[in-house]
Amino acid sequence: MFQSFESPTSPQDGPPRLAALRAEMARAGLAGFLVPRADAHQGEYVAARDERLAWLTGFTGSAGFACVLMDRAGVFVDGRYRVQVRSQVDPDHFTPVDWPETQLADWLRAALPRGGVLGLDPWLHTPEQVEKLTEALRDAGISLREVENPIDRLWSDQPAAPQGAISAYPEALAGVSHAEKRARLAEILRKAGQAAAVLSLPDSIAWLLNVRGADVPRNPVPHAFAVLHDDARVTLFADAAKVSDDLRRHLGPDVTLRPVTALGPGLRSLVGPVRIDPASAPLWVLRQLQEAGIEVARGEDPCILPKARKSAAELAGARAAHLRDAAAMVEFLSWLDAEAPGGELTEIDVVKRLEGFRRATGKLCDISFDTIAGAGPNGAIVHYRVSEATNRRVAPGEVLLVDSGGQYLDGTTDITRTVAVGTAPEAARAPFTRVLKGMIAISRARFPKGVAGRDLDALARYPLWLAGQDYDHGTGHGVGAYLSVHEGPQRISRLSHVALEPGMILSNEPGYYREGAFGIRIENLIVVQPAPVPDGGDDREMLGFETLTFVPIDRRLIVAAMLNDGEREWLNAYHARVADLVGPEVSQPARDWLAAATLPI
Repeated sequence: MFQSFESPTSPQDGPPRLAALRAEMARAGLAGFLVPRADAHQGEYVAARDERLAWLTGFTGSAGFACVLMDRAGVFVDGRYRVQVRSQVDPDHFTPVDWPETQLADWLRAALPRGGVLGLDPWLHTPEQVEKLTEALRDAGISLREVENPIDRLWSDQPAAPQGAISAYPEALAGVSHAEKRARLAEILRKAGQAAAVLSLPDSIAWLLNVRGADVPRNPVPHAFAVLHDDARVTLFADAAKVSDDLRRHLGPDVTLRPVTALGPGLRSLVGPVRIDPASAPLWVLRQLQEAGIEVARGEDPCILPKARKSAAELAGARAAHLRDAAAMVEFLSWLDAEAPGGELTEIDVVKRLEGFRRATGKLCDISFDTIAGAGPNGAIVHYRVSEATNRRVAPGEVLLVDSGGQYLDGTTDITRTVAVGTAPEAARAPFTRVLKGMIAISRARFPKGVAGRDLDALARYPLWLAGQDYDHGTGHGVGAYLSVHEGPQRISRLSHVALEPGMILSNEPGYYREGAFGIRIENLIVVQPAPVPDGGDDREMLGFETLTFVPIDRRLIVAAMLNDGEREWLNAYHARVADLVGPEVSQPARDWLAAATLPI
């Protein structure tokens, strides 16, 4: 199994660790210390060594941070984690704080007196984060101090830094050689008058050099840093244990390998201007350049947008991976529909069996994230992760939310289906249909070039809003090509200002969550494509979405009368396409189930 079911943290571990941290703070003359859920690469998913927030507080969500003062400790989480955090932290010692509604600066103004010094680890925060907080606290008399991380001194059994091997990624799947990529980005630097760019995001480095790694669970990326020079050379800073002779041959003479310990001297020896991304580089990198007197040019990581615009080969791989994954999902749903009404299955049984169907493809490299299998009220915990302690029976008459994905060499998948266990509960059918209407609205969207995710987000929410309902997560995130399942900069969210462009893969996943009762989410992956001009339309460049995910949507949970003609036509056409594409790829029992599951409404 890729997924384990142990509880990685326990609430009772928090208080003594909190006391030890406060003693360290007192010795260092700190009134507070920031503990982000981050590593030096600012990835969403981190290695075991970097799980400092979970070690201290017990909270294991993939986003959030703690601010520890001498008399209080706030754990800041967004709407995805507000149910989860209350079950994982000791409420007598840690206080959940609704973020971003409550900003850290405002909380500090109320909690920390003038003259207070707040410590932070410069490896774990970006320049943008620190400068924004500094400015917000300027008139409050609260200062920030960069310090060595005291948690690393306290964490006696802290895991070692990961040493996963870095391997070449086939050019046939990437579609473009790393020499071509380096040349294209170097030209961007030259046109901007920049001599080099520092790369700190593992997925950017993996994409640029056509490599993959094994340092972060579920994400085939290497922990490394790189400098791209304006002549297309790259200096790659990676531990020697990760590098083989085959990799050296793949990288060639224009990529110089140096150990990570050489990063500081390497940065200080550069000639400026040097580009860094203030939203993703660690503050430590900026400090190295500043202390050496090197001119800094602030700008977005140059790999971000090119990586998001998938090549024709990457899109072909994504389609193949999604068809393979759909067949595994149909086998799983067929099995689930036969077994779950008996009332004997648990959430762990569901997770194990689904991974088994994906493994049976013979192509699964990893799961793309820990499977979310929430039965009944557990489905309302948006990023629920089942453990032996929380494992719940899948009871007839409830709904089961299953959010999962696979990492295949040719693509990364992410799909959510919410299904009835036996008879569909009536209370869930109308919300489910509203979620479906929102998902269909995004799927059918046609929009002019230049439109961003924020412009589309309301389409998915409108049916819920009419009923006084909503959900506290984005409607869609970007997805990588055998890279991170959450990839920027594109997303469908009211916070996203990035224009959508052809080749960008996103999720389409509206939801609805009723705490203590059920959770609903329906998710397909989609890719931005040019849209044909309809008869009578203007001569204007338009874009739309191609659906990549082909798995039935549970018809038992749909209130057909709530669908309009266009929505009904889309759903029936989608199900017909699912049957045509996936039917030949599955066993006869699953094919029989699929034929019934895709009947028109």
